[in-house]
Amino acid sequence: MTNDRVGVPAPGEDGPESHRTYRPRYEQATEQILQFIAELGLRPGDRMPTESELAARLGTSRTVVRDAVKILSATGRISAQKGRGLFVADGESMLGGARWGGFFVPTNLDHIFMLFEFRRVQEMAASRLAAMLASPSELRVIEAAVESCRHGFSSGDNAEFDNGDNAFHLGVATASHNFFLVSAVRDARTLQRQASVIGLHGVGGHAEAAVEEHDTIYRAIRDGEPEAAAQATSVHLDNTLEDYRREIQRRVFG
Repeated sequence: MTNDRVGVPAPGEDGPESHRTYRPRYEQATEQILQFIAELGLRPGDRMPTESELAARLGTSRTVVRDAVKILSATGRISAQKGRGLFVADGESMLGGARWGGFFVPTNLDHIFMLFEFRRVQEMAASRLAAMLASPSELRVIEAAVESCRHGFSSGDNAEFDNGDNAFHLGVATASHNFFLVSAVRDARTLQRQASVIGLHGVGGHAEAAVEEHDTIYRAIRDGEPEAAAQATSVHLDNTLEDYRREIQRRVFG
């Protein structure tokens, strides 16, 4: 029996060592559906074929198409209307859709890795500025977010942990006193959360370490140490990306 979710080698890639070998079938279907929309010149509001019709057209299963539709719905490319069918959407349901050109595909590992490169640049800069500019009230917000993550982890409350994690990163960005960085951090985290559509989450096995990494960043900002804050942020994001790598390897190789 074949597994529709198993990754397959991308064209030109034949070894398991490269992350490019991870080509889940729903990712391929996602790209084929977008190509189908472009080739037919479909516009926002136009009706699309049903999931069954798309599966037949693409030569794949309805399960694969359903997963692809979930991804395209999350990124604002398709509107799945209960009782009515599938329609082409304008991409604006994705926060920052116009800014990012609607290109981000949360199943594309190259996009995930590029997103983390982008996050590293912006959040290191935000931490560095926060260490120089944070007000007492902004420091209290960051510290409270650290404690929220800590309590969420110790109590097993994933929602509290996630809320604390979001508040922490946005709190640091706010303390940079640069609204461009605040906007960039918010949008990048929104894009990253779209990976949860396929069950990939930013902090998994290293959640306990992430709590301490947050605390290290906070202390460097509180103590007015810009370079220490930036370095601690880099370590934290690298470790978070490693969580993605481990989860991807687990899915693909075992």
